Amino acid sequence: MEAVTECDAETVCATGAAGFIGSWLVMRLLEHGYVVRATVRDPENMKKVKHLLDLPKADTHLTLWKADLLVDGSFDEAIKGCTGVFHVATPMDFESKDPENEVIKPTIDGMLSIMRACAKAKTVRRVVFTSSAGTINVEEHQQSVYDETCSSDMEFIQTKKMTGWMYFVSKMLAEQAAWKFAKENNIDFISIIPTLVVGPFLMPSMPPSLVTALSPITGNEAHYSIIKQGQFVHLDDLCNAHIYLFEHPKAEGRYICSSHDATILSLAKMLREKYPEYNVSTEFKDVDESLKIVSFSSKKLMDSGFEFKYNLEDMFVGAIETCREKGLLPLPVEKNHFLGAIETCRGKGLLPLPMERNHVNGTI
Repeated sequence: MEAVTECDAETVCATGAAGFIGSWLVMRLLEHGYVVRATVRDPENMKKVKHLLDLPKADTHLTLWKADLLVDGSFDEAIKGCTGVFHVATPMDFESKDPENEVIKPTIDGMLSIMRACAKAKTVRRVVFTSSAGTINVEEHQQSVYDETCSSDMEFIQTKKMTGWMYFVSKMLAEQAAWKFAKENNIDFISIIPTLVVGPFLMPSMPPSLVTALSPITGNEAHYSIIKQGQFVHLDDLCNAHIYLFEHPKAEGRYICSSHDATILSLAKMLREKYPEYNVSTEFKDVDESLKIVSFSSKKLMDSGFEFKYNLEDMFVGAIETCREKGLLPLPVEKNHFLGAIETCRGKGLLPLPMERNHVNGTI
């Protein structure tokens, strides 16, 4: 399993390594010189892991380890001997028919399985956990500013059952369980709380957070409520913050990681101006210019010395261009109409067949 030579470089474990945040984090960790043990559910599934194996330094500093949040103890070997653990893995199925067993329970049980593995290893000096903004601001009446002392209203979430409710509950309960375990077992634990993560990415499929972020383009109205009064962070800023908080000797507690706030209206206007071909609507139910910004304060993180590098446009341009390259976004409106017109003409015999097809049919 240890195909690389674990030289003098520090060895860390990253869970959920094939995913949106995990794969970018692995890339940055390798660039920083770490030896990385990346956990994935199936290391043999090349469709899911090739983007990791293709990373610079992967052949000398990266190994893949099979582990599953549903299997207790499956992270033990990957974490044994590591000095740091970045726990990113999490179920994110917003359409789950059995959220208790498919999202909530695996998230909590997996968190505790990883914490137990860290306690057994006796080499782990810090655990950095990727939490969620959903642990902080999901409540009936939004405040103008949220910080690390705030907490979502569990009763409201379970009653309202809004889009993504099971994800919010799972992250809240998993983080609570982790803090309790960390205190009882003297584990240095850091929780980083990102808002909606947007940006270019490595994984081959559409990241769940971009389904939400790009919903004004795709017209997926079920996700509008999440970005009605939205907060955003660039994927690269988030991953750099993970490494920064792991390395910072005085880091402790929870850290919000969010760089920009925007309403769905201002976001839609930006997207419409930048990408007119998508004909993004700027009309939303119960939304107008009077809708106020809701802000997540990253003051604690920035006061410690961390600096954000990217603006809101950087995030969305990176995400959209990557989606286009990977064929994950629908064709722009004008192109769809153009292709539709071509097919109609063909159907009516008003366009000749392409030359290659005529040649195949032996007509030229």
